[in-house]
Amino acid sequence: MHNRRTFLANSMTAAGIVACGQTAPLFLSRAAAAVPSTHKPGAKETILVVVQLTGGNDGLNTVVPFADDGYPKLRKALRIPTANLKKINDSIGLHPSLAGFAELVQDQALAIVQGVGYPNPNESHFRSMDIWQSASLAEELTEGWLGKSLVQMPASPAFHVAAPNEQSWLALTGAPSKVPSLTSLQEFQLQTFAASRADHDRQRKLIELDAARRTPASDSSGRAALLDFVRHTAVNTYANSRRLHDLSQNYQPSVPYPDSGLAGRLKLVAQLIEADIGARIFYVTLNGFDTHANQLTIHANLLRELSEAATAFFKDMSARGHRDRVLLMTFSEFGRRAKENQSQGTDHGSAAPMFLIGGRVRPGVIGAHPSLSDLVMDKLRHHTDFRQVYAAVLEQWLGISSKPVLDGDFHPVRIVRS
Repeated sequence: MHNRRTFLANSMTAAGIVACGQTAPLFLSRAAAAVPSTHKPGAKETILVVVQLTGGNDGLNTVVPFADDGYPKLRKALRIPTANLKKINDSIGLHPSLAGFAELVQDQALAIVQGVGYPNPNESHFRSMDIWQSASLAEELTEGWLGKSLVQMPASPAFHVAAPNEQSWLALTGAPSKVPSLTSLQEFQLQTFAASRADHDRQRKLIELDAARRTPASDSSGRAALLDFVRHTAVNTYANSRRLHDLSQNYQPSVPYPDSGLAGRLKLVAQLIEADIGARIFYVTLNGFDTHANQLTIHANLLRELSEAATAFFKDMSARGHRDRVLLMTFSEFGRRAKENQSQGTDHGSAAPMFLIGGRVRPGVIGAHPSLSDLVMDKLRHHTDFRQVYAAVLEQWLGISSKPVLDGDFHPVRIVRS
């Protein structure tokens, strides 16, 4: 006669563990099978965090060329007073909302790549975003540059840490397996059939007991080795799930995160990094940069959210020993026109700066600020193709070849200190 106790015991034999493992999120099983232990080579590889600024960030009021006489002429209503800027050098300064970024400049942990864009820029949000996310100017786009990158890193999980109801993005398509989108750690924990805390504890003990059993190595059929592999994978999957659960309940940031959506998403990225399940690519977004009207306050609030969240994330990661492992990169589908419009806003433009944050970045300004006297229909000319930045991230940071990802050779910008 079976009672609930014997059912639990029987279900947690090797066969039961396999069944349990099938309900686990794929990344947990994959990570359990592929990721080396922390003491083995490969466990401390570099991590890329991409922050998408959706809507077209106004680069001219983000990194301000205050010494250029053209700036106040183009920005009569939207001009940021020089006294309020966070000066980087004698000619440019950061928007006053980027106080955290100014601290990172002093900490030698922030690089500003100026004048980034691509030839014949498209002013459609959708088309331009697809170009940036695919790293291609082709008409038909089905794969993203990060998804293609993961082909060269098949054992490394990636995550889209999403806002509520946020779509998955083209950037992550083309990976060997679907990149999960999640808004909390609870969404991807292992679901077992235990009805109570006591049952959970029994399951844990049974799994640990099962893991301690030794499978005879002399089984010539290979079944013993296969069973041992399945048991090892399932047990590690369970352990990873428990680690995520514990982190979601007990994670204490080394520095406080601000109360904002982006900060919450980057805090979740920090938890996943701390979980040490082998992930090397994370993708998050901050929406709202389409500032056609009343830009001053809206843009200031967005830049403040970006700066405070990214700075808290980097400081948290640094305090946990990941300063030289993590690189955070921002991008937007285009900049905005140099000349403001009559609604105290700016319309769709072209070139804009990119930010790179990390302990190993080449700090400071990389490249000249685009000229304000050589505009194309009120738009800034780019001098650095965004695929040159991607090539640098792929080759100098992730350590993989950029050519198959970018479908060509793009001379990398030097973004990492040698």
